[in-house]
Amino acid sequence: MPATDYQGSSTPLTIIGRSLLSMKRDQVHALESPNDGSASHDFELGSFQRQVADRFHDLASVPPDELLSLPWVRKLLDVFLCCQEEFRLILFNNKFQVIKPPMDRLIAEYYERTVKALDVCNAIRDGIEQIKQWQKLLEIVLCALGDNNGIANNNCCQRALGEGQFRRAKKALIDLAIGMLDEKDSGQALSQRNRSFGRNNNSTSHSKDHHHRPLGHFRSLSWSVSRSWSAARQLLAIGNNLAVPRGSDVVATNGLVMPVYTMGCVLLFVMWALVAAIPCQDRGLQVHIYVPRHFSWAGPLLSLHERILEESKKRDRKNACGLLREIYQMEKCTRLLGELTDTVQFPLGEEKEMEVRQRVKELGQVFDAMKEGLEPLEKQVREVFHRIVRSRTEGLDSLGRGNETE
Repeated sequence: MPATDYQGSSTPLTIIGRSLLSMKRDQVHALESPNDGSASHDFELGSFQRQVADRFHDLASVPPDELLSLPWVRKLLDVFLCCQEEFRLILFNNKFQVIKPPMDRLIAEYYERTVKALDVCNAIRDGIEQIKQWQKLLEIVLCALGDNNGIANNNCCQRALGEGQFRRAKKALIDLAIGMLDEKDSGQALSQRNRSFGRNNNSTSHSKDHHHRPLGHFRSLSWSVSRSWSAARQLLAIGNNLAVPRGSDVVATNGLVMPVYTMGCVLLFVMWALVAAIPCQDRGLQVHIYVPRHFSWAGPLLSLHERILEESKKRDRKNACGLLREIYQMEKCTRLLGELTDTVQFPLGEEKEMEVRQRVKELGQVFDAMKEGLEPLEKQVREVFHRIVRSRTEGLDSLGRGNETE
């Protein structure tokens, strides 16, 4: 995503509008009070902390079957965009303090973290593109084993399922199973995930060809980060030296260091969660996120961090290329359908045909969920990228003008 390719906001205006109106309302109430400007300033900073806490409480309140789903990840990015916009307003309202030491150094460090986040956004975009390639293979399976429109619908006139259609579907299922492997997983993981595709059929030679096909063949042709790039290392770099503000810095910056620290933690968590959910190079979730519990948003953020880590440790998720709920559902449905197609004999019996159609229907539901959610997610990732670029450019311009006036 080129930094100059800013296309404007794709985030729902109602979300940002409600956020900004809420913040402005808090500020108006503060100004109407008989307190001085210092109280208004403190209220502005406190309001930001409360809004971050409320949003993360909302994110953390979802049941297990919704965590890391496409709608949840999109909601996570909405939260980041709203927090980023409010943070930008705080810096704008205090621009004369931002250019003074030590605030100028602290805000510059934050902008350096955001630069590293841009690479993560690009890698995530590539991961979404990879999922779209898998989606095309799903469509082949649905076209082969579904009705004439490629959709499993019991209300439609269903065609008979023949051996040729099963061969076509099996080929797509094998390609999908191999393509969904994490690049770190070869050999043993490959044989484990595809063990059903070589049994009781006459396509063993075809299967062997796929087993020996280099995994690089499935790597996106439009990959925008180098082969040596590591998501795990990038996350460590974003979190490097992200320390709780010292009392002296709080005093010296009139409290402005607190929202800077808060946004640093929000940035780190959001990028970490994206890497956890979406396939990308050298995924690693070992980043330690520590936040003192006295921050109002610490509880829900740390709770989400722990829940996602626990999800990654589950037996059926350890070798996953991404923890996105729809990826898990796709992998499960294709595995079950693959095992089922290995056992079919022709002519196809009525009971077996009904079982196949049920599996295809389940796969169609996963396909529809991805079709509905991937495009909006990609637009949001692009918007996060451009919003970071714009915010950083504005901030560095302000710091530059401040240095010129000294």
